[in-house]
Amino acid sequence: MTNTSAPAATVVTQERKVVTAIPGPKSQEMMKRRNAVVSAGVGAALPVFIENAHGSIVVDVDGNQFIDFAAGIGVTTVGHSNDGVVAAVAEQAGHYTHLCFTVTPYEGYVAVAEQLIKHTPGNHDKRVMLANSGAEAVENAVKFARKFTGKNGVGVIDHAYHGRTNLTMGMNFKNAPYGTGFGPLGNSVFRAPSSYPFHDGLSGAEAAKRTLSYFEKIVGAEDLACIFMEPIQGEGGFVVPADGYLAAIQEWCTANNVVFVADEVQSGIARTGDYFATTNMGVVPDMMTVAKGIAGGMPLSAVVGRADIMDSVHVGGMGGTYGGNPVACAAALSVFEQLEDGKLFAEAKRIEKTLGGGLRQLQEKYPVIGDVRGRGAMLAIELVQPGTKDPNPDAVKKVIAYGAQHGLLLLSAGSYYNVLRFLPAVTTSDALLEDALSVLDEALASL
Repeated sequence: MTNTSAPAATVVTQERKVVTAIPGPKSQEMMKRRNAVVSAGVGAALPVFIENAHGSIVVDVDGNQFIDFAAGIGVTTVGHSNDGVVAAVAEQAGHYTHLCFTVTPYEGYVAVAEQLIKHTPGNHDKRVMLANSGAEAVENAVKFARKFTGKNGVGVIDHAYHGRTNLTMGMNFKNAPYGTGFGPLGNSVFRAPSSYPFHDGLSGAEAAKRTLSYFEKIVGAEDLACIFMEPIQGEGGFVVPADGYLAAIQEWCTANNVVFVADEVQSGIARTGDYFATTNMGVVPDMMTVAKGIAGGMPLSAVVGRADIMDSVHVGGMGGTYGGNPVACAAALSVFEQLEDGKLFAEAKRIEKTLGGGLRQLQEKYPVIGDVRGRGAMLAIELVQPGTKDPNPDAVKKVIAYGAQHGLLLLSAGSYYNVLRFLPAVTTSDALLEDALSVLDEALASL
């Protein structure tokens, strides 16, 4: 008889611990194996091999324990090997692992769609399509918008990041490294200036006027199918737009039959202290793209939108073999269940208070920190040449390297590689946050 019960989780103490050089000897040996078989184009931010992970700690094969401020780039929002997610995955895998929803439907896909409709902004009639990755969700959202409007143009803004597929590479602000040498990229993409309060000093209304002026001049509303905006930009450096910016863009879109799409791949699912960043920004998007934190580490993404937009596509025009995989759907339903009582939203806000407050104290101490920004457990510091707003990417590299050697996993971001972004699991304890801040303090002092 097959045992379908969840395996016992490996006990991982929630503490930072460095016991070897980084990388250690076992990781170095595994790196040799990796380099012999894995494409050189696939990088590694931290050159260690992970053996176990739970909560906010990842443990490498040499026994080093790192505080994880990356969370798989914002994916394990509810923590590594979350008990509820692990149990849901094991139970579903015991029934079936794959069917393909467009061949034989199953309840999990429908249940995830119901949760998304319930928790995305707005009480209007909505529909959902599930896919595998954020980039795939973005591409499908473009298809929906083009089909609905009968127009071609895709509007994006400075510092945006939307993925690594051909079309989404063309939608990114930075070509390097994501699109270097991979062209020609998808066309009919038009870019306008964004709202970046630290650098432009514009109000939301002023920044929106500048953005819309560009769109009106370079493409015109008559051939603009959609405008994509991350409510808080991810790879662009966790830029939070000025108040009123998104609402002004949405108002213009509504008046001009342009689909307003909120790309919440990185900012959604409790990351900023609510289900979505747009929840508290005064906007109700026509469509949203969702991924990363939705399934606790399992690959799942979604497009959620107005029913008239989502139902405008002919039968068979949308789908994909793995989209809405039943095991991933089970994981997502566990995440939604854990979010229902609101406690994890409060945890994200606690992280903003503890970590954000600590970062502002470091800003007072170190002039290399030009800006502290973000919401919830999606925070960042922008490093500058002291006394200016000029980017300081070298300082970011040094801080990340120092963190790695002392048990803290950090990620960079920003169009000029001068932003440190922090994406801890929302369950990260204050003790771990304070410990991470002490490492950051040491790293900044070492500059």
